[in-house]
Amino acid sequence: MVSPVYEGPYLLGIDFGTESCRAAIFDLAGHPIAFTAAPYTTTHPRPGQAEQSPDDWWDALRAAVHRVLNETAIPGRHIAGISYDATTMTIVAMDANGQELRPAIMWMDVRASGQAARAETIDHWARLYNGGGTMGATAEWYPFKAAWLKENEPEVYKAAHRLVDAPEWLTHKLTGEWTLNINSAALRMYYNRDKGGWPVEFYEHIGCGDVFDKIPERILDLGMPVGGLTAAAAGDLGLLPGTPVAQGCADAWAGQIGLGVVEPGKTAIITGSSHVITGQSPKPLHGSGFFGAYTDGVLPGQYTCEGGLVSSGSVLKWFKDNFAADVASAAERLGYNPYKILDERSAHVPVGSNGLIINEYFQGNRTPYTDSKARGIVWGLTLGTTPEEFYRAIQEAVCYGTAHVLRAFGDAGFATTELVACGGATKSRDWMQMHADVTGVPVTLTEVGDAVVLGSCVLAAVGAGQYSSIQDAVRNMVRETDRIEPRPDVHEEYRFYLEKYMETYPRLRALSHGMVDHLV
Repeated sequence: MVSPVYEGPYLLGIDFGTESCRAAIFDLAGHPIAFTAAPYTTTHPRPGQAEQSPDDWWDALRAAVHRVLNETAIPGRHIAGISYDATTMTIVAMDANGQELRPAIMWMDVRASGQAARAETIDHWARLYNGGGTMGATAEWYPFKAAWLKENEPEVYKAAHRLVDAPEWLTHKLTGEWTLNINSAALRMYYNRDKGGWPVEFYEHIGCGDVFDKIPERILDLGMPVGGLTAAAAGDLGLLPGTPVAQGCADAWAGQIGLGVVEPGKTAIITGSSHVITGQSPKPLHGSGFFGAYTDGVLPGQYTCEGGLVSSGSVLKWFKDNFAADVASAAERLGYNPYKILDERSAHVPVGSNGLIINEYFQGNRTPYTDSKARGIVWGLTLGTTPEEFYRAIQEAVCYGTAHVLRAFGDAGFATTELVACGGATKSRDWMQMHADVTGVPVTLTEVGDAVVLGSCVLAAVGAGQYSSIQDAVRNMVRETDRIEPRPDVHEEYRFYLEKYMETYPRLRALSHGMVDHLV
């Protein structure tokens, strides 16, 4: 962090993640001044369901903003602009007065699987976003949850003046305006400007053709001015009424912007419990094994490709918690990072972990299969297999999964020349080197590891008129600090193991599905 030494202007970024709301202040050069966070809880009414209270969201936002202002002693009048990101596919039903009618249905909620299955029974251009029409639709996306609500809670659906994604909830709370960000619209609602906008027949087939009356008509590109902070919101947050608010987006794509991936060629990896892998194409393209390319989804005139691993860091955590509890306990007592210790213990393990292959599909597969019934697979175990080899094989699995997604991109015509990474995995240089070695693509790290909230501040700067465009703001606010080159000999050695990884799940898919069906 750097200490504020002048009166600004400063930028306020708001990040609504799955577990907490974070508030951060940056200066116009992209230097972080301070971060704070306030948590909230998730409830699970039934298996496969997940909900949160928007009241809890607002309480957390208020606490986080007050704390960051108090910690920095920056008065609200020195905040030149505000923007935000939030989880997407998190659906909020609101009445005409802007009051929530029920808890928010979270992104991870898969109650609408029956409605999603209907998408596979219509031949429509909307399906191009689902792997060129070759991949199944996921129950997480907006139209399926809207149809579920209409069928299962008709009173709520009828009373809803607006049925919006989480970023739109925040837009209204901050400004009183009803807008729809192009990021949510294109990436999770099947909106496609190249095809004329909304796929009305597709929504009708799903069962919610009347939901367009509940979707804000004003669709804004990211970073566009929405309006000023209302007096009520300003009073709650300790800010100045009228402070410019810029159109925000979904959290992962704020991360892409905060990594500076705003031109074709680079690909962003936002790491954590999962991997989100995303990049820009100069032309529309579709293909098996990835989502998109979404029209104008991040930047006007460009197309966004998306892939991802459902489980990445979460599988390492599973290993740490269940098979390395002694390491974790000792690390906690000594103030060390347990993953760093595990990295050091497994550093001697050779490429391929002595023939141990793991598929990281512990919670299903997002891409290239989009298969909720996929499960983790381990093969190549011997009586000589060690915990260090198992840990290393998990790390390799995540890198293999990343390479698999990049191959799907490449098969469709999207060539990745550089990976730009942020998140928890970047704390391990060895693991980042492994990403480079397995994929054969350089990995770049940036100055601000918290790229998501930096991305929101980039949008704030644009919306406040401090920079002329997202690309202009990125040039001034995002700086690369490290570049990790792939080692050609190691990359060549990994080719064999990557192919074995890619062969594994197709051979065992039927067994995996049968086991899941048996356990339901």
